[in-house]
Amino acid sequence: MKAVLAEKPSVAREIAMVLGATEKKDGYLTGNGYAVTWAFGHLITLGMPEDYGISACKKQTLPILPDPFKLTIRKVRKDKQLITDPGVSKQLKIIEKLFTSCSSIIVATDSGREGELIFRYIYEYLNCTLPFERLWISSLTEKAIRHGFQNLKPGHLYDGLFHAAQCRNRADWLLDINTTQALTIAADDELYSLGRVQTPTLALLCKRYREYKEFTSQQYWQIELMHQKDFVEFKSLGVLKFSDKKQAEDFVKSLERNRTTATVTAITSHPITEHAPLLFDLTGLQKEANKRFSFSAERTLDIAQSLYEKRFITYPRTGSQYISEDLWPDIPDLIRVLQEWEPYKTAASIIPWGNFNKSIVKNAKVTDHHGLLTTEKIPSALTSEEKVIYDLIAFRLFEAVSPPCVKEITEISLQVLHYDFTAKGQKILQTGWRHINGNFSEGIEEIRQFPELKEGMDLKIKMFAVLEKKTQPPSLYTEETLLSAMENAGKNIEETGQRKYVKNIGIDTPAMRASTIETLLNSGYIRRQKKLLIPTDKGLQVYDLVKDKKIADVSMTAEWEQSMEDIENNELGAAEFQKNIENYTMTITEELMQIKIERTHLPGIVCPKCKTQSLMIDDRVIKCPDPYCNWYQFRNICGTRIETADIERLVKNGRTALIKGMKSRSGKTFNAHIILNEKAESSFEFEQKRR
Repeated sequence: MKAVLAEKPSVAREIAMVLGATEKKDGYLTGNGYAVTWAFGHLITLGMPEDYGISACKKQTLPILPDPFKLTIRKVRKDKQLITDPGVSKQLKIIEKLFTSCSSIIVATDSGREGELIFRYIYEYLNCTLPFERLWISSLTEKAIRHGFQNLKPGHLYDGLFHAAQCRNRADWLLDINTTQALTIAADDELYSLGRVQTPTLALLCKRYREYKEFTSQQYWQIELMHQKDFVEFKSLGVLKFSDKKQAEDFVKSLERNRTTATVTAITSHPITEHAPLLFDLTGLQKEANKRFSFSAERTLDIAQSLYEKRFITYPRTGSQYISEDLWPDIPDLIRVLQEWEPYKTAASIIPWGNFNKSIVKNAKVTDHHGLLTTEKIPSALTSEEKVIYDLIAFRLFEAVSPPCVKEITEISLQVLHYDFTAKGQKILQTGWRHINGNFSEGIEEIRQFPELKEGMDLKIKMFAVLEKKTQPPSLYTEETLLSAMENAGKNIEETGQRKYVKNIGIDTPAMRASTIETLLNSGYIRRQKKLLIPTDKGLQVYDLVKDKKIADVSMTAEWEQSMEDIENNELGAAEFQKNIENYTMTITEELMQIKIERTHLPGIVCPKCKTQSLMIDDRVIKCPDPYCNWYQFRNICGTRIETADIERLVKNGRTALIKGMKSRSGKTFNAHIILNEKAESSFEFEQKRR
């Protein structure tokens, strides 16, 4: 009998159904010569400092450089302690029993770095020596699973993938554990954290936020003219930007007095070809879902993973936008499946059957997995959010196989009293892929048809206007634009040699960027403000401490991602990479321990419980510094942030102003005051509704 290990129970069930392993047992399914079992993600993890006998943050124990690293069963928090997860422990024993009783193993964890790491850590922890083969598939359809089992690969072919995943895991452990403990010591045991990925991402956010805050907007004025010829109206805009409003108004007055005409000095037209977009990779899907529907990157990944496990789309954690040549013949069949479903009939009738655009086919651009595709399974019983994500993937497939959109861009130059004006417009010559969603401009240029004009022609000026404008600060990051910045980090490196090396490498992998953003949110370093991601005071404080250090530099994590790719391709030794990480860990840990972080106090706001100490402000909590008093008030209550002014009202007056828009556990919105009783305990006083 062969043991098959999947990453999740739901995936195991799909595989077992195809293999004919239909007999249910405790923790696995069996039949037809197979025993199909599962993990719950990472069952085995790297041990924590406590597993090495280090129980507290102390200078003398840093840096912690395990040799060798220990593997432990995943832990969960119970009360204030971490204990071995009993469910994980039970499932691990089932896996061990099957590995012992079966003749070989088929690895069916997700086809990527993390999936490989999940299996190898279990394999190593159990001291297993059985031979194993690798199932490598990009969808969970019956056809894909059968094809995958007919083409199992020797497990050793994925040693490079495992070593890259292991190096990433160990590098994150070394930096996260040591820098977090060093910074926590510097802050007198107030918890701070740094990391190989989260810190350069935080630096991107904070740097942009500071540029935004420090930006001084400058006013300027431009002249807009309205022209009319052959009953067609169009506008032109002055090239000159006046810094003085009166100068602009004086110019307009001279036009009104003299009834001057505008002379056409040049007319240029040229075609622009907008090639069809490629398929979505995970980052592209997350950006589009955030832009159009305000989904967080993590939410989009969760929805896509659900669609994958229901066999409606291919593997979502992909970094490629292409497919390989051997998959191209399947594309018409996927589109035929879609055209049977009402939402896609119109799109299917537009695309050029028999003459599909083949630009998504590029073998060299397909690494672990190809771009996101729908499958031959007709979607059914989708939630509203699943429908949104499925639509994005399906319509992108229609766009990708469509011809390019061709536009004719016309630019007209005019002159009035020696001042230059311009008018721009575009004409659609071939709708191409843009006809799928009917969007031809995306706000880039106004679609405008000009009258027939010739150089040297004089045009009457029908109307004049002075437009007041101002220079705009750099935009704050949304999840969409932050994902783009993380994806393209290597392109922004200034030093030419470095940029060439990492130009196609970003911060973290597509599959992990969502969790990085969530880590920053959970650490209290950033917060959501509608669609924007805003650094908190704590986040800015950390940024100021480390902004000049290598750990905050995008080039470091980009270089490391390149190194892990080299390890995966057996072009770099894992031991060499880890030694470099250890050397840097020692350097940054020593630097951080020299820092002294002063806690912020709220002068004049005395603790309502002990009535002696000035309260300390944190981004997550307001608290008394006296450990015997230990009064505190969380700042995030029922999904709403409590600002300092309301904390001041609460402490001094015993109640906040009415706080609106809080959400209960059931998701209902309510308004309430927060009040303190005589023991300084807080509670809600709900808004009295008018009858």
